[in-house]
Amino acid sequence: MTGNFSRTLSLLILFFLCHSFSEARQEIVAVQSVRVAPYEEAIKGFKNVCDVKIKKLVLSELEGTDVSEKINEIRPDMVLAIGMDALSRVKMIENIPVVYLMLLNPQSVVSGEKNITGVSMNIAQERQLRAFLEALPDLKSIGLLYDPDRTGYLAENAREAAGEIGINLIAKEVHRSSDVPLLIKDMKGKIDAFWMLPDLTVITPETVEYLLLFSLENTVPILTFAEKYVELGALMSVGIDAFDIGTQAGEMAEKILSGRDVETIQRVDARKALISINLKVAGKLGTSIDEKVIRKARIVNSGEIR
Repeated sequence: MTGNFSRTLSLLILFFLCHSFSEARQEIVAVQSVRVAPYEEAIKGFKNVCDVKIKKLVLSELEGTDVSEKINEIRPDMVLAIGMDALSRVKMIENIPVVYLMLLNPQSVVSGEKNITGVSMNIAQERQLRAFLEALPDLKSIGLLYDPDRTGYLAENAREAAGEIGINLIAKEVHRSSDVPLLIKDMKGKIDAFWMLPDLTVITPETVEYLLLFSLENTVPILTFAEKYVELGALMSVGIDAFDIGTQAGEMAEKILSGRDVETIQRVDARKALISINLKVAGKLGTSIDEKVIRKARIVNSGEIR
């Protein structure tokens, strides 16, 4: 009798402990613009390190909804803003910590907000440049176009990195997409490669087509930030790992949910880079890439040149 009572008491205690733990488990609201694979991969990375309840709000499925008001009704412990649209919709919230991720240029949305931190999609320009040089050690001069209102800070970082490494960077400002072909044409014979920044003024369907044609006609490889351009005909990209960006954001969230002040957690860039190379384009350009780089890269559209 005594043994049965003890077992029953133990089970009751265990039940209440588990119930209390479940009740105490912290909750966050994840806001994202649409359901796309990179965002879902980032959330997986977040969950991998941060064990919380997540309520997802997808903006494309909430037309007419005041997202800030809905978040205040839920009263979560934190908001996870995935993408530029999401951060734009939640940045006015002041009483809840906000962690952002999967943004290229968060500086254009936030500045001195004390409750906001996060991880950008940018890979440091020096790191990108060193990756390019590891693959193509004979590079001496690189061309770059940028809109100062969009990516001026990235261009400045690129200048500093090129100066430290000893690369001649020919960087020109662009204010209209229609000016891109002429500015690219003016770089003919002056550059060994073209560095594509994530700049919406410079990168349009029309300008990308012109860039790829310029690359083939003048044997000037294009170095870029996203694998999709490597698939189209750029030589090489140094891009982000969405899962690892989610992991970075999860590590930040863990600190905040443990009581750390958001202001003490620095906003950072992506820490992990994924390299993609198009070997078919390398063949067409007559470009030789170091075998060590090829071994650790993702090979896109490789095969015999016809």
